Amino acid sequence: MDSLNAHAALQTQHFIAPDGLSLAVERCGAADAPVLLFAHGFGQTRQAWRGATHKLAAAGWQCVSFDARGHGDSGRVADGRYHLAQFIEDLRALAAAQPTPPVLIGASMGGLLGIAVAGDAQRPVPFSALALIDITPRWEPTGVARILEFMRAHPQGFADYEAAAQAVAAYLPQRGARKSEARLHALLRRGDDGRLRWHWDPALLDVVEHEGRAQQQALLDATRRIRLPTLLVSGGLSDVVSATTVDEFMQLLPGAVHVNVPGATHMLAGDANDAFVAAIADFVRALPRTPAGVES
Repeated sequence: MDSLNAHAALQTQHFIAPDGLSLAVERCGAADAPVLLFAHGFGQTRQAWRGATHKLAAAGWQCVSFDARGHGDSGRVADGRYHLAQFIEDLRALAAAQPTPPVLIGASMGGLLGIAVAGDAQRPVPFSALALIDITPRWEPTGVARILEFMRAHPQGFADYEAAAQAVAAYLPQRGARKSEARLHALLRRGDDGRLRWHWDPALLDVVEHEGRAQQQALLDATRRIRLPTLLVSGGLSDVVSATTVDEFMQLLPGAVHVNVPGATHMLAGDANDAFVAAIADFVRALPRTPAGVES
């Protein structure tokens, strides 16, 4: 097996979505290796997966992550009218463009999009397996409200990176170290007024407010139709996923595998990256199509 650095070399690309919007895509690992496709949560970017994708690429998989529309370096919808269907079609198209059907690894919003695609009975499923990271088709409203509160805060932005770091530290008190200015560079954009604002399009908040709850029954129905090997990794301290929502999910999809990470919150991959990577590696290694010789 080659070194971590050799496998973790990043290639940044652009993928054109079905409606012509450009999505920023990042790829690492051997070009002929099985593909793991990572879909981040609402308000995140592809960088949320960096710690995991480097390790999994070194272990023998090709890791592909991307910024959802309206996030990070991907394009924004010109009229500000975002719809869940757009995100679903972006994910479906990107998965179908991979050399082999990927394992979809979706956190929060990314997992819900994965459920919608995997549970669509009318169209071919472009995934080989599905891993949901701290998300179930029914979620706890208090946890989602906390996320939206953070995203709505500071509409006037920040005077400097230190102020932004303080806001993140208050939102993620379980993390020991503050985000460095270098890490924050990818998450903030400097406006014409000189102030720093988060990377996401503020118009995105309408998607959650207007479509989130309305789509819940459709997501529950989609879960019943999933016929892929499925993993649910939940955080023991999550306020978005609970024992109740996990139990319901396992009843809807009784063949799924569930792994609980006791000390992790909803930001599971960042809180407990080693445990997250181990859960993904164990799951993918056990899939029938995983080539021999792939190691964790």
